[in-house]
Amino acid sequence: MKKVLSVFPAWILLTITFVVIVFILLLFFIFYSNTLKTAKGFEDEIYVVSDSLEYEQLKEPLESTFEKEIFTPQPEKVFILKRVDPSEIEKYKDKKNILLVATLNSGSRTADLIKSVVDSSTEYKLRQDSNLIVYKNDLWAKDQLITVLSAPSTVQLESKISQNADNIMSSFQKISDDRLRNNLYNPTYEQKDIEGSLLNNYGWIIYVHPDYKIAAESSGERFVWLKKSKDSKLDLRIFIHWIENASPEYLNEDSVKVIRNWLTKKYYRTTDDSGFVIIAENYCTTSEVNFKGRYAILTQGLWELKKGMGGPFLSYTFYDEKSKRLYMLDGSVFAPKYYKRNLIQQIDVTLQSFMTEAELSSERKDELLDAAEDYKPLY
Repeated sequence: MKKVLSVFPAWILLTITFVVIVFILLLFFIFYSNTLKTAKGFEDEIYVVSDSLEYEQLKEPLESTFEKEIFTPQPEKVFILKRVDPSEIEKYKDKKNILLVATLNSGSRTADLIKSVVDSSTEYKLRQDSNLIVYKNDLWAKDQLITVLSAPSTVQLESKISQNADNIMSSFQKISDDRLRNNLYNPTYEQKDIEGSLLNNYGWIIYVHPDYKIAAESSGERFVWLKKSKDSKLDLRIFIHWIENASPEYLNEDSVKVIRNWLTKKYYRTTDDSGFVIIAENYCTTSEVNFKGRYAILTQGLWELKKGMGGPFLSYTFYDEKSKRLYMLDGSVFAPKYYKRNLIQQIDVTLQSFMTEAELSSERKDELLDAAEDYKPLY
């Protein structure tokens, strides 16, 4: 027996040992991942872990990055910063959005915390790369984003925040949209009959939340209006408009405004027909964005009614090469007793669910078209 063991190849033993170790680590990883609790907190809250002195030195660039004001028409902030002392980090490890902010050479508790969540090579890169931002997903909770902002000195860190403000901001906006999308899109309550009808009649779909109904549609004017309205104090509206055999030349700020005002003047009117919705002057911005792989014009601002009512809206206008159509996807909010920042985000996420027929799998198309047979218009 000893003779057999002595000639047993050592590489086989090493291989078996390696496989066993990998298997144990894999089981541990799976178990650990499944034990993480889902992150908590409001979508617009970011907890900033930083020592008080450093936070005061960096407060201005942090606030200018995250606490940008939007008008709804009341001023609201995109995100709200809440400083957390590093000694109390255990109380906040379950939050959705966390910033770790410290200079590496400060010797502070936050600096020590940063060194505990990044490896030595990443720490070295933070000292060398003036633009490096470290993102950690699901570190202490599921659906959590932790962003590490660090540099050798306060001056360098302030510069890093200012120069990378848009990217840092968009990282939190993206994961917030992803979380919201996962909460909103529920196949159990999805109104597939309405979606199938839209696909069958117009060649596109958008996710139809159970609270939404079609308020109006016109194949001649290529317009569909979806409305959520449980009471008179909360009115969420989405419309989809398209132009057949269009030209990408329509993709400019002036054309977008003209098209939207023409549609809302016709469809968004008071019950007595004395007033209509238009874009509020001086409260409208446009920017170039990527909408699901397409060049698009994002328009954001305030709408107003003749009687002084108003609220926020946003729209994506883009040209679809395959169908030769110009699409305008628009959402607006009227909610005078509510904060509207999160409501307009819900609208935004819903608009991003839009898909043309060409983007759907054959199985998905069959499923929706079968469901469309049960659709009964309510208007």
